[in-house]
Amino acid sequence: MATPTKPKRRPRFVAGSAKAAVDSAIYLDDRLPLGRWLRPQLRKLFPSHWSFLLGELALYSFVFLLLTGVFLTLFYKPNPDVAFESVREISLEVRGGLLMRQLHHWSATVFVLAIVAHLCRVFFTGAFRKPRELSWMLGVVLFALVLFNSFAGVSMLGDQLAFSGLKQAQGVLLSVPLIGTYLASFAFGGTDFPGDVVPRLFLLHVLLVPGILLAVVPLHALILTWRQKHTERRATATDENTVTGGPFFPYFAVKNGATALFTLGFVALLATFVRVNPVWEHGAYREHAYPPSAQPFWYYGVLEGAQRLVPGWEIPIGSYVVQLGLWIPPLILLAFFGVLFFYPFIERRYTGDGDYHHLLDRPSQVPVRTALGVAVITFFVVLWAGMWVSAVPPVMHSAPGFPAPPPAPPALLTVPQSTYELVVAGLRVAVFVLPVVAFLITRAVCRRRSA
Repeated sequence: MATPTKPKRRPRFVAGSAKAAVDSAIYLDDRLPLGRWLRPQLRKLFPSHWSFLLGELALYSFVFLLLTGVFLTLFYKPNPDVAFESVREISLEVRGGLLMRQLHHWSATVFVLAIVAHLCRVFFTGAFRKPRELSWMLGVVLFALVLFNSFAGVSMLGDQLAFSGLKQAQGVLLSVPLIGTYLASFAFGGTDFPGDVVPRLFLLHVLLVPGILLAVVPLHALILTWRQKHTERRATATDENTVTGGPFFPYFAVKNGATALFTLGFVALLATFVRVNPVWEHGAYREHAYPPSAQPFWYYGVLEGAQRLVPGWEIPIGSYVVQLGLWIPPLILLAFFGVLFFYPFIERRYTGDGDYHHLLDRPSQVPVRTALGVAVITFFVVLWAGMWVSAVPPVMHSAPGFPAPPPAPPALLTVPQSTYELVVAGLRVAVFVLPVVAFLITRAVCRRRSA
C-alpha cells in the first residue's frame, strides 16, 4: 500500500488561492448581490458588425490619451516663461519623453477621427432617433469638448506656432464690441499677451475638461448603451423587436480586447515612425516674428480655411467697428454644433415620426437626410481646402541703417498673388454651389436605389 504524500508547495498555493478567491466572491455576493445583476449583463447581446466598434475605438484612444497625459504632466511647467523649455526638455532630454508626446498626439488624433466616423455612422443610419436622443446629444457635447481641449493642449506648448494661434484667438475676443476687452482680460489675465493664459489653459486641459469627459464618456458609452437595447442592422433583422448579436462574455469582450490592442498598436506605430510638431525647430515665441511654415491640424483647418474665404468685412456702428470677417467662421461652427445637438428633434418635427426605433435605416432609404449629410461634409471639405494654398509673401525691406528682416518661412504650397486671388474666388463660389450640387445628386441616387 502506497504511503500518501503531502502535496507540494505550488499545488497547495494554487488550491489555497482558488479557495480564497471563491470565499471572497461568496462574501461579496452575500453583502452586495452582484451575481443576480452580473449574470444577465454578461449574457446581454451585442452586435457583431465592425461599424459598431467605432465607439470602442474612440473609448480606448481616450484611455491612452489619459495615460500619456499623466506622464507629460509630471514634467510640464505651466508658466509662459518656461513652458517652451519644459516641452523641449520633455522631447529631447527626458527618456521616452518624445515617444510619450507623440503617443499623446496620435491618441488625440485617432480619438477625434473615431468620434467623427462614429458620428457619421449614427447620423446616416438614424441611430439617434427615439429613444436615443440623450445619447446623441451627449456625443455632440463630447465632440465639442474634445475639439476645445485639443486646441488648449496645442496652445500650451509655448512655441512660435502655438502662440501665433493664441494671438489670433485673442484678436477674435478683442474684436467683440463692448465686452471684447473684458473677455480678453478674463481669458488672458489682461490685454497683454500672453499674460496668464498658459496656467489657465493647463487647468482646463488637465483638470476641468478631462473631468467632464470622464463623466460624459462612461454615461454615453456604457450606462446608456447597457440600459437600452442596441440598434439592429436591416441585414440581420426585419422588425423593431428582433435581438441579434453575441453575448458580452466571452464574444464581445474578446472583440473589445482585440480592438484595444489594435488601437494601441496602431497609435504606437504612428508615434514611432511619424514625427509631428517638432517644437525645437519652431523655437520659443518671439513677438512680431513670422509663424513657422506649418498647416493647422486637420480638425482646425476648417476654421483656418473659413477665415481665408470670408472677406474682411467691417461695419462701423457708432464708435465701434464690427469685424464680420473674424466672426463669421466661429459663428458657422457654433451654428453647426447647435443644429447637430438638436437634430433628432428637428427631424422629428419635420417628419412627424415619434415612434421608437431600434432598426437602423439604410442611407438610401432616407434620401433627404443622407443628401443633407453629404452636403454638410462637402461644405466643410471646401472650407478645409482653403487653408492649403498661400500667396507668396512680399519681400520685406528695412530702413537704411537697420538690419535686414528675416525672411518669411516658405509655405507648403505657394502661388503668385494673382493666382491666389483666383483660387480664393473660386472657393468662395464653390462653398455655396458644391453643397447644393452634392445634395441634389445624392438625393437622386438614393431615390433611384430605393425605388
